[in-house]
Amino acid sequence: MKIYLVGGAVRDQLLGLPVRERDWVVVGATPEELLAQGFRQVGKDFPVFLHPRTHEEYALARRERKTGAGYTGFSFQSDPGISLEDDLRRRDLSINAMAEDGQGNLIDPYGGRADLEARVLRHVSPAFAEDPVRILRCARFAARYSRLGFQVAPQTMELMRTIVADGELEHLVAERIWQESRRALAEDHAQVFIRVLRQCGALAVVLPELDALFGVPQRSDYHPEVDTGLHVLMVLEQAVRLSGRQPVRFAALLHDLGKGLTPHQEWPRHKGHEHKGLALVKGVCERLKVPKEYRELALLVCEFHGVCHRVLELRPETLLRKLEALDGLRRPQRFAEFLLACEADFRGRPGFEERPYPQAGYFAGALECIAGISPESLKEMGQQEQGRDVAPRAGKELGEALRRGRLQALKHHWQAHRA
Repeated sequence: MKIYLVGGAVRDQLLGLPVRERDWVVVGATPEELLAQGFRQVGKDFPVFLHPRTHEEYALARRERKTGAGYTGFSFQSDPGISLEDDLRRRDLSINAMAEDGQGNLIDPYGGRADLEARVLRHVSPAFAEDPVRILRCARFAARYSRLGFQVAPQTMELMRTIVADGELEHLVAERIWQESRRALAEDHAQVFIRVLRQCGALAVVLPELDALFGVPQRSDYHPEVDTGLHVLMVLEQAVRLSGRQPVRFAALLHDLGKGLTPHQEWPRHKGHEHKGLALVKGVCERLKVPKEYRELALLVCEFHGVCHRVLELRPETLLRKLEALDGLRRPQRFAEFLLACEADFRGRPGFEERPYPQAGYFAGALECIAGISPESLKEMGQQEQGRDVAPRAGKELGEALRRGRLQALKHHWQAHRA
């Protein structure tokens, strides 16, 4: 039995990056031998075991054979005669197909180290084409290592285009698409994930609503970049700068989907695109089984990002209605994330990246004003006015009093801003 450290841990060690997790491959062993040593089996389709002390994953070396469509269409063979090179050959990229033995020696049969030095993401073998998830993984690695100068190898990009053309992506289940997309949104250059998917044609399959935005023009006086798809990539880049939260980045990515529905004869204006986009955002979230937290914020940003940009122009009565529609009092953290996504939208244009966005502070201040008007504060004001205990209002009377108090607070806020 021989045990090797494999995959991402070896790759990141060579890059001088922190190792997030360690995976191991066991050559020349049987499941029974590992179980006898206290390992716990967790893999159903192929033998994967957890170490009894470290709980790190140990997988028996295996071969795989394509038997059907999609990422599930594989059969696996695992026996003591399978070599380390056999196991590494089935991996996606050369930089993930390296191993290290117990003495620290590098085993690199497919040129992973050279590709690390050349900053290239290259597939290991033609077997890359057998698993469509690898397109998403390759795009995600391009996003992760973009800051280091990594690019997808031309031959790998061509292979990815072939996979798309062959219809393999259509067999991907929603959970796998969302899993890779969510992880890509956590990267510092998340927009590169979208760029790579579009470059190979995969974006039109997994996110056609987003792909449809490329080539759609906007008014150049508001959007010097003109192209809506480019604008969305710039917005995502700004969202990454402003927030480490993936829901904010997801909302920024989908905020302008409605512009893809504008009739060509109405270009470059996109009247009502916020409302039109709601059905598309809902469709994406339902199709990919997006978690509720992401979905709710994305819908709010889609519907109200224009309101946020114009908030300085709103009368107090309108401002109160919008704060109520955004449910800011009950969900202040989500409201703060809404403001970040809107700010990313404002900054996601050439020349606007560093401009101030006073709308966010004004909108946040408005919420703070009405948050101070509560049933308890109304009771205290009543006591001060009358010099005696006043029974707290209830029902409709309480609601009307709260609304009057909040509206008055917003009027003061509005007047102070204009002073």
